[in-house]
Amino acid sequence: MKFKHGVMLLALTGAMALNAEPTRTGAHRENLDESISPKTDFYQYACGGWQKKNPLKPEYSRYGSFDVLGENNQKQLFDLVESLRGTKHAYGTVAQKISDLYTMGMDNEKLDKEGAAPIAADIKRIENAQAGDISELIAWMHSFSSPFFGTGVMADMMNSDMNILYWGEGGLGLGNRDYYTENDPQTVKIRSAYKNFIVELTELAGFNEERAQQISKNVMKIETALAKVAMTETEKRDLAVQYNMYTLADLQKACPAIDWSTYLKGVYLPVVDDLCVMQPKSLSKVNELLLTCNLQEIKDYMLFHLINSASDYLGNNFRKVNFEMSRVISGAEEDQPQWKRALAVPNGLLGEALGQLYVEKYFPAESKQRMLELVGNLQKALGEHIQNLTWMSDATKAKAIEKLNAFYVKVGYPDKWKDYSGIEINPNLSYWANVKAASLFHMKEANAKYGKEVDRSEWGMTPQTVNAYYNPMTNEICFPAGILQAPFFSPDALDADNYGAIGVVIGHEMTHGFDDMGRNFDKNGNMQNWWAEEDAEMFNKLADKLVAQFDKIIVLGDQHANGRFTLGENIADQGGLRLAWTAYQKTQEAKENKTVDGFTPAQRFYLSYAHVWADNIRDAEILRRTTTDPHSLGRWRVNATLKNIDTFYKAFDIKEGDAMYLAPEDRVVIW
Repeated sequence: MKFKHGVMLLALTGAMALNAEPTRTGAHRENLDESISPKTDFYQYACGGWQKKNPLKPEYSRYGSFDVLGENNQKQLFDLVESLRGTKHAYGTVAQKISDLYTMGMDNEKLDKEGAAPIAADIKRIENAQAGDISELIAWMHSFSSPFFGTGVMADMMNSDMNILYWGEGGLGLGNRDYYTENDPQTVKIRSAYKNFIVELTELAGFNEERAQQISKNVMKIETALAKVAMTETEKRDLAVQYNMYTLADLQKACPAIDWSTYLKGVYLPVVDDLCVMQPKSLSKVNELLLTCNLQEIKDYMLFHLINSASDYLGNNFRKVNFEMSRVISGAEEDQPQWKRALAVPNGLLGEALGQLYVEKYFPAESKQRMLELVGNLQKALGEHIQNLTWMSDATKAKAIEKLNAFYVKVGYPDKWKDYSGIEINPNLSYWANVKAASLFHMKEANAKYGKEVDRSEWGMTPQTVNAYYNPMTNEICFPAGILQAPFFSPDALDADNYGAIGVVIGHEMTHGFDDMGRNFDKNGNMQNWWAEEDAEMFNKLADKLVAQFDKIIVLGDQHANGRFTLGENIADQGGLRLAWTAYQKTQEAKENKTVDGFTPAQRFYLSYAHVWADNIRDAEILRRTTTDPHSLGRWRVNATLKNIDTFYKAFDIKEGDAMYLAPEDRVVIW
């Protein structure tokens, strides 16, 4: 389960595709398409030159300026890991674990020779299971997969000082419910490919064609049933609806098909008093399926989820089938190189250990100090904006300021590093056996926090992550070292360039504390209404207006953007821009207002912002992200958001009649 990362962290961007090319922070002529007027299509004007220089390669479904940093980050990590491989390390050291785990992922000869053998015992365990074994079987699989549902420990939304257990819907191999319920041509194509994918993967695992076809049929039966009762991505934004506390007795009554005492012991939670069931309809459906499906249907479903979870750690024939499925979904024409896939494993399972090496080599102390200064400047700007709001009462403003002043700021890397001594990486065992053991360690570590006080010093991302986040339950903003490089941040860049890029990122994460989800949490991270009723009504009125703006956008063909699903990120983009601009105005550079390379400071600021979202993207990826990603597409993070920013109009002399013009009465300003 990824409750912390998937449900509660409000981050800057979605998953990234990667490529290689040096990049710089800020506005540069070669990135522009000056055949397009900024008054007509600002995104194309600001990013068109970059797009022409960076055509999509077969490996990528989307490649953007933002992703260049990700690629540079990958190469830095690659160099670190390769240097470890060249030295003999004592068994049990972090260096040995990282080096050996990476080496396993690169050893094609061994992977191909072993084939499906590493999962043979796991397959046998499921095949031999009896009806009374299902609860234990689900618990065992939940350390590396999520059949039927998932559980996870994190802070109590109503009492953020304490950790509780959460139950959440899961069990969908395609991840998103819409792939099972919608019938547009692309979705039908994906669903058809998925059925074939199940067959091909299970055949590689040793099942004959007839059995593989039956497994596919049984998987689709169960997953479609789960999908039909699953919450939509938009519905999941309402956390209050998902806070449903059950005693253990309540849980057993609601879903008697599972022996919950057995399950909880199996996930190393032997004593649980109560838990939060986030999707009761899904819980009911799980119970129904376990009672009405025959044992073979249930085992076939679990067999596939085992094979699917293990497939990236088996031979290259498994990987080829995996890539073909992802190609249909995203449109990418070639798989990522093996070194990237191999690197992702220690980067995930031993993330902070690798991160410690990363910051020692690549993150200078002055970058952290500069970031702390920028964060402080942006906090002051948000305080000013709150005080100057015309739609909010003084009482609610006071509460908002309290929350702002209580932000827990994390920059660069944790003060306390995670201990991985409990993970053993044994090169004499299979790749899958090692990954499975490390995954079990992480489950035990996470679930051991149940009933204990929340450790607010713990990070939700590794230091090398190219991203940032806000966590409403700890009221924290976090900026890992990985993102504190060009095109977001450069120590030698102009202030206009840095504020237009990393400054907006800082403001973006701060604004998440006051978006449609974050605003429901108080300064201590508790889901509590601190708003006067009339202020909440005004917020919702403004938010609805922003939703309507984005709903009108046509992303491809007749597919519209989803303004409600992307509302939080759209509010954060707008807030980030406004806050960064206000903070920038206090710099000496802004006061001097000197033109550089033909651009005024204001123009550089907005060009720097647009450059961050420059990309080329495939049609299939546009459709996928519109369904699954709470962030608007890069083009609209620029064009749609900037239409609401008054100072943008002044910077580029945009007037009524220009395509980038939006009448003042139609513009939305929230924060």
